[in-house]
Formats: sequence, structure tokens, C-alpha cells
Amino acid sequence: MHQPYVLRVHAHLPDHPGAELYPQLLDLLETITPTVQALQPDAADIEIGSALRFFDRTPYELAQLVRLRALALLGLNVSIGGGRSRMIAAMAADTTAPGALTCIDATDTATRAFLRPRPIAALYGAGPATAATLVRYGITTIGQLADTPLLTSQKILGTATGRLLHERAHGLDPRPVLRQQPEQSCSAGIDFPHDELDPDRHRQAVLHLAEQLGFRMRGEDQVARRLALTVRYADHTSTHRTRTLAEATNHTVQLARTAYGLYAMLALQRARVRGFALRAEGLGPADGAHHQLTFDPSDHKARLLEAAADKARNRFGAAAVRSAALARPAVTRSRDVRPPA
Repeated sequence: MHQPYVLRVHAHLPDHPGAELYPQLLDLLETITPTVQALQPDAADIEIGSALRFFDRTPYELAQLVRLRALALLGLNVSIGGGRSRMIAAMAADTTAPGALTCIDATDTATRAFLRPRPIAALYGAGPATAATLVRYGITTIGQLADTPLLTSQKILGTATGRLLHERAHGLDPRPVLRQQPEQSCSAGIDFPHDELDPDRHRQAVLHLAEQLGFRMRGEDQVARRLALTVRYADHTSTHRTRTLAEATNHTVQLARTAYGLYAMLALQRARVRGFALRAEGLGPADGAHHQLTFDPSDHKARLLEAAADKARNRFGAAAVRSAALARPAVTRSRDVRPPA
């Protein structure tokens, strides 16, 4: 039986057409190994233990092969981290520069040498609040947590979390790589022609994207279970936030309300924003969704207006009807990103 080894492949997708390149990358990875787990929106885990013998290569050499194929066949730059578990692979990928490789040998000695000096915040599963709690107790590195008795860790973090992070500090992560394709999704994006600091323009852009996605999903009889908002800044960095909807929907009012909530979470006062992207995730058939009835007449009225607006858009074009909030002259360039059929 082969020894497991996992690669975390992170794709540096362009703004457009990233939605098309991602599934092509998954197809390419399946030419290396059938065990590919998609991690939307831009990563995947692959288990290559059996592929090492088939290709007669080391993990580093096989990671090089993946990187070269992605660049040659898709024009796509990828970063890859590798290790004996999904956790080690993910942590190795986090330390890797764009387009580079970091493969940790599967031995206990190499795994400990990689983990122990790293800050506690880098441990997979230790969020900011958990890391801050451990630091208050003087536990600042993964090695120090590994040396802390299990009962002490559990007193600090609770029984379940304490045991989980204690095991991970020792390099233990039994989660297998599962064959899993990404859920169906659709996206829309807006680019500003210059660095935009005006919160009103930010909210206007977010509303425009929510309207685009709602109109498209209603036309295709689909509903979304989650929304993801990505903000791109002037320095080419980005922030990504996701929220599960209270109910699967394609109703613009609910989509916009959730998108506004995601925007508010980011606290972008004075941020130099270059663009937004909004993704509807977990798409499914509209006839399988359930709508919670309310006693609010404005909700029923909004849905009637929405249906009438959709008829006008279908007849005269998508720009025929828009919200009053979008009536001021547009200063943005819209991108409609569709997944492949």
C-alpha cells in the first residue's frame, strides 16, 4: 500500500476568465491522479501517493510536472505545497511564493522540523481568537503547543478544540482527500477606472452585481445558497468574504441585503478599491427551494416589480430597467463571468 502524500495546488487566476480556467485546471490535475478535491474558488488538494510510483518521480518532481503543465497548457501560474497530510500541504502552500514549490518530506523528522518553529497562528484550524488565547498563556509557537500537556490544552481551549489542535501540533491530520468537484456557481464583476474611495459608489457597484446575478439566476431557474464578495485593491491585493443565505434564493432584494452585509464586514472606509466581484455559490434548481412567507407586503410588492422588470429586460435588454440607486451615471466597467456549460 502506498504512503499518502498530498499536494495543495493554488492557482493564481486572472480576473477574467478565471471561472473558465479553474475547471480546466481540475481536469489537468486528474491526468496526474484521480483523487482531486476541488477547493473553490482557486485551489485543489490532490493525493499523489500512487502517482509517485506510476510517474517514477519524487513529490517535488511531480509538483514541478504539475506546475509546468499548468503553465504550458493553460498559461496558468500555480503555487504548490506538499506534505504527508492535507494540513501539512495547506500550511506549506501558505509559505510558498507565487509560482514556487514547497514540499515537506513525509518523515516524522521533516514534519516536526517544519511545524515546531512556526507561529501558533499558522497552525491549521487555529483562528485569530484561538491563537490570541494561546499567546496570552505564553504559547506562541506550534512546538510549544506540542510540548503542552493535552489536559492543559483542553483547559485552555475546551475539550474538543484542545484535543484537535494538540494532535495537529504533532502533525496529525487523518482527513483524506476526497474526489469532489466544485459546486455550480456564477459570478459577476465590476472594475473601476481609477482607485475608488467613495462608499456610495462601492455600495452602488455591489447592488449592480446583485441585480446582475439575480436576473441571471431567475432566467435560468436557479437559486443560490451562498454569496461570496471579493474586493480588489489598488495594490493588487484582495479580500474575500462568504456568507450563507438565510434561504436559497434568486431574489435581488435578499441578494443585495446579504452583499451589503458582506461589504459592511470589511469596513472599507478610505480604502482604495479597484473592483468588486460577487459570486453566487451552491446553485440549485429554483423549484426545489422553499420561500418563507412573510406578512410584509413590501416583500410581495418587490417580487412583483422584479418579475415585471425581468420581462422588460428580456425584451429590451439587461440595461432596460435598473434600481433608482443606479440611476446616477455609471463610472464602472462591468464584467459578466460565466462558468463553462
